[in-house]
Amino acid sequence: MTEILTWVYVVAAVVLLFGAAVFVHEFGHFWMARRRGMKVEAFAIGFGPKILGWTKDGIEYSWRWIPAGGFVKLPQMITAEALEGKSAGEVPPASPWSRILVAFAGPFMNIVFGFAIATLIYFVGLPVPVNPSVIGYVEPGSPEAKLGIQQGDLIVEVNGKPVKSWQEVQTETILARTNITSVVIDRKGVRTTYQLTAQVNEALGGLKMLNLDPQDHPEVLEVTAGAAAEAAGIKPNDVVINFAGMPIFSREQLIDLIKKRASEPTEIRVQRGDQKIALTVTPRSDPTTKVGRIGVVLTSNSKMVYRVDKPGPTPWQNMIDVVDQTVRILSALVHSKQTGVKASDFSGPVGILGMLALWLKTDYRLALNFLVLLNINLAIINLFPMPVLDGGHILMAIVEKIRRRPLSARFQEYTTTAFAVLLISLMLYVTFFDIKRLPLFRSMFKRDAQIEQTEKAPGTPAVTPAPAK
Repeated sequence: MTEILTWVYVVAAVVLLFGAAVFVHEFGHFWMARRRGMKVEAFAIGFGPKILGWTKDGIEYSWRWIPAGGFVKLPQMITAEALEGKSAGEVPPASPWSRILVAFAGPFMNIVFGFAIATLIYFVGLPVPVNPSVIGYVEPGSPEAKLGIQQGDLIVEVNGKPVKSWQEVQTETILARTNITSVVIDRKGVRTTYQLTAQVNEALGGLKMLNLDPQDHPEVLEVTAGAAAEAAGIKPNDVVINFAGMPIFSREQLIDLIKKRASEPTEIRVQRGDQKIALTVTPRSDPTTKVGRIGVVLTSNSKMVYRVDKPGPTPWQNMIDVVDQTVRILSALVHSKQTGVKASDFSGPVGILGMLALWLKTDYRLALNFLVLLNINLAIINLFPMPVLDGGHILMAIVEKIRRRPLSARFQEYTTTAFAVLLISLMLYVTFFDIKRLPLFRSMFKRDAQIEQTEKAPGTPAVTPAPAK
């Protein structure tokens, strides 16, 4: 019953928070259009068929099935029939200045909303990850091992950026424009700088990762029917602590050992609840690669630990951090050849809703902080000077102001509709990869989190399932 109530809370909160971000954006357009005396035909949250709708003062209000945005139908702005349908009747043109104000009002409202949430976070506090980036496994004979890096070493800096958690280590590695990564490692107070080569991780869609693993034990997420693991009695949620007589500290270490023991009966020790159980498993030789597999999907059982900094970051600092992160991610996309970051690594509505649900399940303050990021991203992306986006409307209005005559209505309609189709195609593209990442979200949902409450004086500075084996 508790789990059902948790899911009801998460789903309801996701719809409310995501809907709020879309609503304030569209309300900005709506409010400014009314202030400028422009005609408003419809106000919609979402696209596609209506869930519900009503008409008041000649304006059709609706909530629609596809939660990928929304629109205010303004016939005096250039509309995209692919998204909004045809306008009814002819209306006099609006001035370029009115169209600029209406287009800018949407992103501006997202910035205002984001700042308001950041202000709330300052008062309620913000959980920050404190899982230390302790190295749990160094592959014997690897370049890292030859450099002298050892299990138990602590990563404290990546590419000149201080890091306090594996999440930060991974982020800095991914966003770097080179695969040669400067890593500072602390061992009993002595710090040493290494130049490490990041490796492409196909399980993460080709993103770069260091060839170092966190200190944790892998957990069995799924067991393939009829596989060696099922025959051995391995069950979902078993935590692997020993294999072939070796203590296990990471998924990659376990996978490497399994690969080497094809057709060899091997003792595997797992923790199941409060019990430690010894089982015997015989990895089966893969017919293609000839390496051992036991037929499980592995994830991490490490508990995410957060410390609540209260008060949280100042609203200005929070906004600056979000803008900096957004710019760095977009820069990584522009320099895709160097960073490996691609459009498929971004999230569409499914991924956004999934992340929002994950943060809600962990702590509502993390969800609010994600909402700050979402609102600022909506503002920045919508200001891109592309037809169908608010920045495109602003650009066309500026061009009209400079030319002192409007662009061809047919040209504006065609370009806007074409970009609308491209936008829908992009959403479908990233949604396809979001769906492929659903097992990742499922494994992240299963991870426990620990929130530690702390107080600090004002002004004080404040994992992906492995492939089946």
